[in-house]
Amino acid sequence: MQLRMRRRNQRRRRKPRSVWVRKWLSERRRQQYGHFTTVLKELKTEDDTAFYNYTRLPRGLYDEVLKRIQYKIQKQDTWYRKSLSPGLKLSITLRHLASGDSYQTLAYNFRVAPNTISLIVQEVCDAIKDEFATEGIQCPTETEEWASITDLFEKRWQFPHCFGALDGKHVEITCPWNTVSEYRNYKVFFSVVLMALVDADYKFIWIDVGSDGSGNDASIYNGSELKEGLESSNNVFNLPEEKQLPGDDVPVPYFIVGDNAFGIDKRLMNPYSIRNMEYDERIFNYRLSRGDG
Repeated sequence: MQLRMRRRNQRRRRKPRSVWVRKWLSERRRQQYGHFTTVLKELKTEDDTAFYNYTRLPRGLYDEVLKRIQYKIQKQDTWYRKSLSPGLKLSITLRHLASGDSYQTLAYNFRVAPNTISLIVQEVCDAIKDEFATEGIQCPTETEEWASITDLFEKRWQFPHCFGALDGKHVEITCPWNTVSEYRNYKVFFSVVLMALVDADYKFIWIDVGSDGSGNDASIYNGSELKEGLESSNNVFNLPEEKQLPGDDVPVPYFIVGDNAFGIDKRLMNPYSIRNMEYDERIFNYRLSRGDG
């Protein structure tokens, strides 16, 4: 009898269960203070540049992506809660991809629980992949296509003969088991490298992704299919024939531009060393930096 009384008293002294959702993550607070209905709404209506910096998509493209995937990520409301809108899900995912912010940081900004955000990011990425799978990056294969790119580089960035800007980007990852040294980069975090070639409109025309973070840009490029194709004797990319630069009579190959991480070669141009530069070399570096983005 005493044992039963003791157990009953213990149950009475137990702390009451906490509510199933934190108040700051509630639907009402999300609508009042979350980034989707405050910051992002302001940027979309008032500042195109800031909106692009936040999402890495122009407003028009953002709306197009949302329109095409919303039916894939829309959930039904229940008796207990209202489903998260497709726009909110897309915005969370884009911000994560653009900034690398952790799920916890995004939770504070968007007022959505971190475990829910982890599911949202996977769901939205899968939807984008499924919807746009047939519209992948197309590397030019005809001389006329390359010529169009070089014309735009010269017109927009005053850099003739250029058909692309090359650079690498470290994408942070969770280190695979027992492969620490291969994926640790010079910034001392684990990553794989996205190597990309873009045209004068910053549109991808070639990418290579997945190289170990410990590799440098030059070694990744030197082992890439891009360099192999550019240096092939049978011109597999159908690049334009060598042509004189404006004000010169010596034929020059068409080329891509990159920073000093890459070695200079016949098809890749990079800046002069900043030491003891002549005036013409400074102008060249300035123009190249414009073309390289």
